[in-house]
Amino acid sequence: MPEGDTVYLSAKNLDAALAGQTLTRCDIRVPAFATVDLTGEVIDEVASRGKHLLMRIADVTIHSHLKMEGSWHLYRHETPWRRPAYQARAILETEEWVAVGFELGLLEIVPRVSEEDVVGYLGPDLLGTDWDTTRALDNLRADPAREIGLALLDQRVLAGLGNVYRAELCFLRGVLPTTPVGEVENLDKMVALAHRLIQANKDRSTRTTTGRLVGQTSWVYGRAGKPCLRCGTRIKQGKLGDTELQLRDTYWCPVCQK
Repeated sequence: MPEGDTVYLSAKNLDAALAGQTLTRCDIRVPAFATVDLTGEVIDEVASRGKHLLMRIADVTIHSHLKMEGSWHLYRHETPWRRPAYQARAILETEEWVAVGFELGLLEIVPRVSEEDVVGYLGPDLLGTDWDTTRALDNLRADPAREIGLALLDQRVLAGLGNVYRAELCFLRGVLPTTPVGEVENLDKMVALAHRLIQANKDRSTRTTTGRLVGQTSWVYGRAGKPCLRCGTRIKQGKLGDTELQLRDTYWCPVCQK
């Protein structure tokens, strides 16, 4: 599932191309909203909130979530698409651009005044102008028995982190993902690091937590069975989730993380 920095960059690119432009075509390929036609309306802005993308047009918002397979692409007219047309869930055209939302996990159109009904439950956004460290820490500490690896992924606690950042943050702070929040030392430093990392990556397509843009861009994520870049111990892989349906892969070094 794309992390918050991926959604932020997608929204930034869409906003740069589409904001202030008039729609010449609006094709929503979701049954509940298939009859909606915003042709002739002006796109005011495209913004992100955590892992959610908000496209504000007239008095409505096109709200999408990429989930596991989704992505928004920008094309010039007559340019071949990089994904098959049957995967398109939304096609929005202006005189200069074609924006296509492929395999969006969620796509809905809501009144703009009701945006908070769909994203208001989110915790403070690590990439938002309203980022609030104190509130994020209070949310984390509200359930001290919960594993830190689960709490970091909970978008109600703080919005924007995904599986990659979960694994990398725990490694960089020397904490096992299964450690209860109440036993994590210097929790404030983990939150500060989360903010610094995602801010550093928000404007580039290659995410890195090691400082390298080629080669080893992550310390433990996706490196099961490979030697730890610090101590050489083989990286472990396991599953962590609140329920069976929510189990996600996690990675850690059994020596560097305690």
